[in-house]
Amino acid sequence: MAACGGNNNGGNTGNAGNGGATNNADAAGNGKAANDANGNKAGNEATGNAKTVNADEPGWKGDTSPITFDWYLNFSWFPNKWGVDATSQYITKKTGVNINFIVPAGNENEKLNTMIASGSLPDFITLGWSEDNVKKMIEGGMVEPLNKLADQYDPYFYKVADPAKTSWYTQTDGNFYGYPNASSSPKDFQKFSGDYTSNQTFVVRKDMYEALGKPDMRTKEGFLNALKLAKEKFPEVNGQPLIPLGLHEFSETGNYSLEGYLQNFLAVPYEKDGKLYDRRTDPEYVSWLKTFRKANEMGLLSKDIFIDKRPQMEEKIAQGRYFAMLYQRSDFATQENALFAKDPNSVYIAIDGPGNEALDAPTLSGPGISGWTVTLISKNVKDKARAIQFLSYLVSEEGNKDLYMGIPGETYDTVDGKEVFKPEVLDLMNKDRSAFDKKYGASFTFWMLMDTNMNLKWAPPSVEPAKQMEDWTKGKTKSFSQFDQIDPTGNSEEGIANQKIAQAWGKALPKLLLSKSDEDFDKQFNDFLDKRKSAGLDKVQAYQQKKYEENVAKLAEFLK
Repeated sequence: MAACGGNNNGGNTGNAGNGGATNNADAAGNGKAANDANGNKAGNEATGNAKTVNADEPGWKGDTSPITFDWYLNFSWFPNKWGVDATSQYITKKTGVNINFIVPAGNENEKLNTMIASGSLPDFITLGWSEDNVKKMIEGGMVEPLNKLADQYDPYFYKVADPAKTSWYTQTDGNFYGYPNASSSPKDFQKFSGDYTSNQTFVVRKDMYEALGKPDMRTKEGFLNALKLAKEKFPEVNGQPLIPLGLHEFSETGNYSLEGYLQNFLAVPYEKDGKLYDRRTDPEYVSWLKTFRKANEMGLLSKDIFIDKRPQMEEKIAQGRYFAMLYQRSDFATQENALFAKDPNSVYIAIDGPGNEALDAPTLSGPGISGWTVTLISKNVKDKARAIQFLSYLVSEEGNKDLYMGIPGETYDTVDGKEVFKPEVLDLMNKDRSAFDKKYGASFTFWMLMDTNMNLKWAPPSVEPAKQMEDWTKGKTKSFSQFDQIDPTGNSEEGIANQKIAQAWGKALPKLLLSKSDEDFDKQFNDFLDKRKSAGLDKVQAYQQKKYEENVAKLAEFLK
């Protein structure tokens, strides 16, 4: 499964997901809709036969005629197409629904902003829950309230949707517009927390690390010394320069690795005595940013890390060119498997990374109720009934099982009452994830509505090289749901202020790392603090505190 990433957050307290991570429906019309030239149903216009909706029966079963939905994914790295693999072909045959995925070629926000500005949103839209465009689409009346679609066309939705999640995403108008994937409610966390892992890891290349004598990298001195030793002992990897340290890509609002990831490794609190804590000015955090500055002064930060995007990083990970990375482990699963196949000692392993002065255990971001992405249905949707019915199917246990296990008898068998992948399917999944996706398309190749708690009953035991990294995160994983959805977005005064602060931080962060001295760092950092204050920090913090308190109350209700 590709990235379930933390959401980059330009706010001031930081959010947990980074750290790592809802107007009226038209009248129903009766019966079957006319087909257009593409075999798609034209709107929901009646052609005569009245058809009642049944809350006890999945709505999609009432109409499995061919229809193609356009589905926008706000992730330029997504590589798969619907209909190529066995699982998506099976689902289309079963439901009648075919999907045309639209994926941006370059900058995601530019593509989505263009579609929003032109009012040309496709049928479905999936994007990170913390993206500003979620609010923009809702406030602009561009997406359908899912509850109204469900009321009208598929009340069965309420049987399969989690009320905690729909409540969490309900807006002030009483409607919810998006449904999350990879979401865990407080009750889920109580039930499954022993199984939960985090995506947040500090990893090193196993063979190099062992050759250096497994140095302790929790302290600033140990961290810098290990990077220095690695560069000296392994100046090149297959003729290419070693990159001592890898990070997530720098964006216009910052860098996951140097924000929530680093703060969580340092166990920087999110709140103190019920008041949100300004994690960005935490002395231990600032001190570690200065350590990264020192690393650059020592020639240990490659210029590549400031300019590379994910595809370039994946290529370099596959070549084993990084010594250490503060990085999301699921983002390089494919490359890790390839390294493992060539030489099991050349893989990346999770170790204890940067720590605070007391060397407390990290507090890594685990599954939260906001999930990782939300999926919305556009007002332009070509068939409201079929859209909400297909969404219900994808959210349901049946849909999740189909998307995870694939096709009974073809990708999996039932043995002693438990679904298990066929040996050749499992073998390909563990050895070559990209080939597995194209051939079988199971195990959430299509993750848009995946339920990561539901799939625990089907998931095969982890194997190396993924198992070591997963196991390392167990017991260090926390739920930070109460800090989700607290950042102001949109065109409100607070939303505009928050965006300005986020962009100011995005400009300041590389400068901090590239500054010539600690004194220069302090000057740059104080400049940023002045900018965020004049941009309206007080208003943003007041908004965040209010939202945080509302979240705490709401989450307490879900546990009753």
